[in-house]
Amino acid sequence: MVTVFDTLKNAKKLLNANDIENADFEAVCIFEKAYGVKYRSVQYERIKDTEPSDEQSEALCEMLRKRIDGQPLQYVLGEWEFFGMPFKVGSGVLIPRQDTETLVELVLDKMKNNNSIKAVDLCAGSGCIGVALQKNLRSCDMTCVEISKDALKYLEQNIKLNDADVKILNADVLRQETADAFSQLDLIVCNPPYLTKEDMQSLQTEVEFEPQTALFGGEDGLDFYREITRLWKNTLKQGGMLAYEIGMGQETDVSQILIQHGFENVRFVKDYCGIFRVVYGYKGEN
Repeated sequence: MVTVFDTLKNAKKLLNANDIENADFEAVCIFEKAYGVKYRSVQYERIKDTEPSDEQSEALCEMLRKRIDGQPLQYVLGEWEFFGMPFKVGSGVLIPRQDTETLVELVLDKMKNNNSIKAVDLCAGSGCIGVALQKNLRSCDMTCVEISKDALKYLEQNIKLNDADVKILNADVLRQETADAFSQLDLIVCNPPYLTKEDMQSLQTEVEFEPQTALFGGEDGLDFYREITRLWKNTLKQGGMLAYEIGMGQETDVSQILIQHGFENVRFVKDYCGIFRVVYGYKGEN
């Protein structure tokens, strides 16, 4: 008899044999999703020596097949944690990454004493930034702006999943009329596409499954920073904050873009790995 324990052991072997990085960890994640039980829990101890159901075995095999085919673990699981909250993900939406928590933490620190904040999350994708901020700031009127219909369905699910009070605007952040719909903002946050043409030619297999439009930021990776800063700066009230996630090595260029558009006290912040990941500044006098 093949037991539940055997299927987990075999899943680890299979992923290792296919050169999946962190194979043991990923096998456990897939196992837990397929079987609906936490590894090393009391429930697992009860069932580990029993035979799995056909439904459980099929679910496990299908998820392992997708992972071996190169699909990201997060897509295979259909959900990923960001800032301690669950977010639905899948084909058509960018996967929330721990690096991005740096942006959320920065804003929470800078805005912690504000009693009322009017904010937008541009290029919102799954909504992880906007939802995390709305749930953790005192009083935040948050709107997530996203152009992709594919990403929009996940954004809607994630707002409901986390019981967030967040509005959605399905629009192009690079169009003047979208920016014109907003005024007197206290905060703009954005994790735009920022990979360069060179970056796009050397993507990991897993990243190739993510929407290219959420990754490619033009020849030098800076197109969105230039346009968003130009189009949206006047939607901020004086002293309002603009905070971007950036790619590795972009801190000087993005800082200069903000300074050229009249932003003051422009700074950059490192992520958990010591890489500059966020650039922010405050709108100066017109």
